[in-house]
Amino acid sequence: MRKLPFQLGIHPINWVGEDVKEHGADTTYEQILDEIRLLELTGTEMGRKYPQDPAVLKEELGKRGIQLVSQWKSVLFSDPSYRDAELEAYRKHAAFLQSMGSTVISTCEVGGSLHFDPRRTPHEKEIIPLDEAGWNSLAEGLNAAGAIAREYGLKLTYHHHGGTAIERPEEIDRLMEITDPSLVYLLFDSGHAYYGGADPLSVLRKHYDRIAYVHLKDIRQDVLDRARASGADFVTCIREGVFTVPGDGCLDFGPIFAELLGRGYSGWAMLEGEQDPGLHPAYEYAKRSLEFIDSIIDGKEAAAE
Repeated sequence: MRKLPFQLGIHPINWVGEDVKEHGADTTYEQILDEIRLLELTGTEMGRKYPQDPAVLKEELGKRGIQLVSQWKSVLFSDPSYRDAELEAYRKHAAFLQSMGSTVISTCEVGGSLHFDPRRTPHEKEIIPLDEAGWNSLAEGLNAAGAIAREYGLKLTYHHHGGTAIERPEEIDRLMEITDPSLVYLLFDSGHAYYGGADPLSVLRKHYDRIAYVHLKDIRQDVLDRARASGADFVTCIREGVFTVPGDGCLDFGPIFAELLGRGYSGWAMLEGEQDPGLHPAYEYAKRSLEFIDSIIDGKEAAAE
């Protein structure tokens, strides 16, 4: 049994790709949920294969003892002409998550992004950085959305993300500086932090007081190096296997877990691999990752004795 002060779950993206649709295209939600239960994990995020009917979803999760922790929400707040519609959609999203007993809303700005901005073509090559007006509009929109989340007993957790305008460490820093700390929290993602050029541990330490949700993701350094050399975009990096589960890549999770444990983090953390399950079976990789995490925790307990 894992001796953790925080709650550990797993994202269905390990079984079914969200950004790369062919990954796990034939996988059923029943397989995903059954394997999560076999892993003895009790939390998940919403995935595209899960039932869309809330009643059915509640039943399927409930009979396996699994909690829906969050669901990704793209927003386009950097363009003020979208704000009213985006906030209306955010309220509906918050109402759904509240009805499911969720605690956080994984939120990401898509303005200027390579693959997610609805105003751009499907084959963009560069991220368009936010200008001053865009940053200001984004902050105003996130604060307003954070207030909506709070109305529903939730926290807006901002997901810094590869291929978007909030990817690099200085962009994370600025977002935290210009948003209201009582309304906008941070989703710390170890893999996306490293992909964006940051030291994950530094991000965790610097912004710990704003962190309300965690994604635990590893990186294959050789894949990242090849991708950088060839100029590959974010989705191509996923197809080539840049991400994997903790313990299977280059990141040093010992200090990350030490920080979470030492600080008494008590929220949810999700295991994420975001890779082709045909090549990297989700259950087997998750099982090995949990054994790796156990070894870290056991080692730290032994050292403390």
